[in-house]
Amino acid sequence: MAAFFGQEYVCGRGLNLYKTAELGGLVTQAAAGRHLRVAAEQQTSDAWAVVLCEDDYPGWIRAADGEALQPAEQLYRPVSLDRSAIEPRLPEVIAFAERAMATPNTYLWGGTVGPNYDCSGLMQAAFASVGIRLPRDSYQQEAFTQPIAWDELTPGDLIFFGTPERTKHVALYLGQGNYIHSSGVDQGRNGIGVDSLSDLSHSVSAAYHRQLRRAGRVMTSYCPGDTL
Repeated sequence: MAAFFGQEYVCGRGLNLYKTAELGGLVTQAAAGRHLRVAAEQQTSDAWAVVLCEDDYPGWIRAADGEALQPAEQLYRPVSLDRSAIEPRLPEVIAFAERAMATPNTYLWGGTVGPNYDCSGLMQAAFASVGIRLPRDSYQQEAFTQPIAWDELTPGDLIFFGTPERTKHVALYLGQGNYIHSSGVDQGRNGIGVDSLSDLSHSVSAAYHRQLRRAGRVMTSYCPGDTL
């Protein structure tokens, strides 16, 4: 299949997107049914530059994966949701993350399809499962959410971690001081688990507590072109 610049396609199966045209470094994944468009006329024999339509995320796919793409019969159109539409869906967002935890998994940088996720990939997939779109990376998700005080946290809010300069990690608040997230081996766990904001007796909870930045609330569904 030839790549056509600007053409929008639908993924027939899950695809990996890479950082470079040399297909080095997984940056994200596209689940079956997601839309993408070919982003540049300058392709290589091995790779195509693409942008995922739902979150404006760029990457490179294997040219051989073009066989999994079908021209979109209808172009992607984001659905606008306000907080009143989002709030009733949050229990199922949490349920998705808990089901993902119950499935054998490991932390995968760039993972958004499962069973292996990175931190922001798990958040994006969990919210997308109920039709709520988030931007891809944790720092983008932080910028997208409404800041809230710690005593305002309710189940379904997001918690961000990192350094004073930049967010590097995100988790989903469950209630009663607990949160669920996909964590890497450098913090003491390889995969999805539950940790605590208050009980720091577990080494992973203690490690992340030292990196707390802020909490955020999802107020709307992400639309391409939104300012982050």
